[in-house]
Amino acid sequence: MGRIVAIDFGVKRTGIAVTDELQIIASGLTTVKTAELMTFLKTYTSNESVELFIVGLPKQLNNDPSESEALILPFIESLTQNFPNIPIERVDERFTSKIAFQTMIDSGLSKKKRRDKGLIDEISATIILQSYLYSK
Repeated sequence: MGRIVAIDFGVKRTGIAVTDELQIIASGLTTVKTAELMTFLKTYTSNESVELFIVGLPKQLNNDPSESEALILPFIESLTQNFPNIPIERVDERFTSKIAFQTMIDSGLSKKKRRDKGLIDEISATIILQSYLYSK
């Protein structure tokens, strides 16, 4: 079994989370600059077996796609071209940033660490991945 990689795509930064090889546990991996994302994914997939990409699906409360979906679609096209053998699924990412921030508070992180937007993105990707695993 290969790993599942979740991607919380952002204009500047992208949070990444992965499962273990048995696809039981979701863990935050890192946050990368979006400009370097494809290079990172190529390196990662050359070292690890990846079975599936999960990409966050940003929606508004009324279930319409959010404005950021227009930025994600070209990324998904590039992902498909670069990794034609790895399927892509989408998972609703509403409220993941708020949940991530609350998780940071609940875990006792200092205010300084809670300002780390990269950490919020990584935790958001983990929440997206965990949501996917629960739905299986």
